[in-house]
Amino acid sequence: MNPSQFLLILRAHYKIIALALVVTVAASLAMSLLKNKTYKATTSLVLNYKGTDPVTGIAMPSQLLPGYISTQVDIVNSMSVALKVVDALELAAGPKVEASFQKATDGEGNVRDWVAAGLLGKLEVAPSRESSVLNITIIDFDPQQAAILANAFGTAYQQMSVQLKVEPSKRTSVYFNEQIKVLRESFETAQKKLTKYQQDNGIVNADKSLDVESMRLNELSSQLVAAQGLSMEATSRHRQAQGSGAAESPDVASNALIQNLKMGLGNAESKFAEIAQRLAPNHPQYQSAKAEVDQLRGDLKRQITAASNAIGTNALILQQRTGETSAALAQQKIKVLQLNRTRDELAILGKEVESAQRAYETVAQRLLLTNLEGQSNQSDIAVLTPALAPMQAFGPKILLNTLLGLVVGTLLGVGAAVLIELLDRRVRSADDLADAVGFPVLGIIKKTHAAVRASAGQSGPAPAL
Repeated sequence: MNPSQFLLILRAHYKIIALALVVTVAASLAMSLLKNKTYKATTSLVLNYKGTDPVTGIAMPSQLLPGYISTQVDIVNSMSVALKVVDALELAAGPKVEASFQKATDGEGNVRDWVAAGLLGKLEVAPSRESSVLNITIIDFDPQQAAILANAFGTAYQQMSVQLKVEPSKRTSVYFNEQIKVLRESFETAQKKLTKYQQDNGIVNADKSLDVESMRLNELSSQLVAAQGLSMEATSRHRQAQGSGAAESPDVASNALIQNLKMGLGNAESKFAEIAQRLAPNHPQYQSAKAEVDQLRGDLKRQITAASNAIGTNALILQQRTGETSAALAQQKIKVLQLNRTRDELAILGKEVESAQRAYETVAQRLLLTNLEGQSNQSDIAVLTPALAPMQAFGPKILLNTLLGLVVGTLLGVGAAVLIELLDRRVRSADDLADAVGFPVLGIIKKTHAAVRASAGQSGPAPAL
């Protein structure tokens, strides 16, 4: 079907098209006039995007996300918010509401849910483009009621926003209260264990005790080295002071008494040698000089023996001192090692106490913040423009409905004309005839006024080819 054929069909059925158009426009106009007037009230809310929480001061993630606005729209459209509006305005109370509920649902369900569902049918929520403003709109037959409902939805949305933020904090606070009891017990147990260990081992300050014992160990090590040196030297002198060569020992030779005895013995021997040359052995002077020499020799030998014994005693004393110092050093080493082990165990217990204390303090701080969050009534939503009772009706829109009736009527008329033509196809042009018989058209007889009159029963000249 080409455009010319389509136009011929519309021309042939113009009465049907006109009738459909008139009926549709009249119906839309009648419905617009008979329909009750509706009023539209809008309250505007601002969603504040803050970088930190006003109560806890904790940095929050950016809320400038596409899903955030959509989530807020869904919250406003939720049944929970609608129920808050119903309860706040007491819309579910009264015999009229109960009667309407019984008539509409036959008593099935809950009157609050029924009223809330009706409010959601009047609600429109739309965010402003590229901004954080949320518009809550109510369409109602009463302008005052529309404004009241719009403001009530804004208030209920603010309350729900606070509730959604507070309730998780309250549940978390209960969990933290349980955990903090366990952590407190763990901290007290670790502290008692550390205190008992210190008391059992007599530890006041492990670091200072270890420093003192380490200094003593170093001193004993130095004393042992010095004692070993003195003992070795004394042992060597003792060996020199023993036997027949004891008199040649430096320690013996340097003895003042022995030196005096040697000098006296030398003098007595000189005197005896002189007397022996002059007198006979039986002479009293000879006997006296000899007795003096023998006595001095005996005294010298006894003194040398005594000096040698003194050197040996000194060497023995130094050896005993060396042994005692070595034993004290060994005991000191054991004590220092024990202190090291004690300090290590004490450090482990101290770390356990610190870890338990740190966990307890962390949970306690988090519990404090959670309690603050749970008690917060601050909302991130503020009313920008409250809803006012509209002065002019929002609907019905007579002009818009009439224009829609014109469009719909035209489409219905054209559709009806095309449908009728398809059901009863007729030849309305040369192209239709050629398509119907399958032969080209050789000529066209034009219809004149005389032919029209003849067809109507009037006389006149014959039509011309």
